[in-house]
Amino acid sequence: MNNFKKVGLTALAGSLMAVTANAGEMSVAGTAKIAVEHINGGAANAGKSWSMGNQLTFSGSGDLDNGMNVSLSFIIDQGDDETDTTTGAANSPFDSHSVSVGMDGLGTLTFSGEGGDSAVAAMDGSAAGGMWDNFQASADEPKSGKSSNDMLSYALPTLLDDLALVASYTPAGDGGADSSTSFSATYTGVEGLTLAYGQGEDNEATLTADATAWKVSYTYGPITATATDLEYDHETATSSRDMSSMAVSYLLPGEAISIGYGEEEIKDGSASSEKAEFSGFDVSYTAGGMTLKAYTQEAENISYSTTATEDQEIWAVNATFAF
Repeated sequence: MNNFKKVGLTALAGSLMAVTANAGEMSVAGTAKIAVEHINGGAANAGKSWSMGNQLTFSGSGDLDNGMNVSLSFIIDQGDDETDTTTGAANSPFDSHSVSVGMDGLGTLTFSGEGGDSAVAAMDGSAAGGMWDNFQASADEPKSGKSSNDMLSYALPTLLDDLALVASYTPAGDGGADSSTSFSATYTGVEGLTLAYGQGEDNEATLTADATAWKVSYTYGPITATATDLEYDHETATSSRDMSSMAVSYLLPGEAISIGYGEEEIKDGSASSEKAEFSGFDVSYTAGGMTLKAYTQEAENISYSTTATEDQEIWAVNATFAF
């Protein structure tokens, strides 16, 4: 067995070196974006806020002589919340990065050095686009299966037509936390319909949590309707979360203008807490590589409380130019 491991590692190392030598070119993708937004209500009246996009994604891939495909993704984002340990400066530009190794019939293994999503966390997004992110502090946000740096995910090869299976593993961290696993299944065998289900763990040093997520989406002509639900059951009640969401969008004739409406509801595990509620409309116009978007959103009981500062509104307009 030891000899077999050595041969396998040597072959893999040689393959990766071949990618470096023969397919080392990286492409860069990004968008130019200008945005303005304003939040009203509670204690959030701070005038209009202007911003611009500042994220670039470097990616590259290559096929090896042994049939493997190796790809690399690296994101540079000035708004990343990591710290540059070399200079000690906040907002380091280095963001999510990963390496994927795949082969037909064997699936694809991905190692995420930073920003990895577990199988269930990768499908826990709100149908309405995560309106809560415009209002809630990090302590109040929805939670899902374990995600972290230095984690592994594995997309299984096709077992049944139109069925995608993904499993993930987050190693045990410092402080005595146990490792965490999760899985997800996505079925797209009916035209216009997507069904997804995921389940996973979020093990900490002394406490554990279980996460379950599902998603249903159906597109019929210009109309798309989506519903999701995420349950995060933690041993500490106030750390539990239950988020449900729905969204409907309509693509006008000509496929240049889209109109949408969405809702989100989030509860924590405390019996005395109020339900946080979010709703919003959006409209977007796309022409070539340009997209203009405007939206308005309302939030109630943002931090699961009915105090006056918990109800807010936001409107925003942005222009994005793909290149």
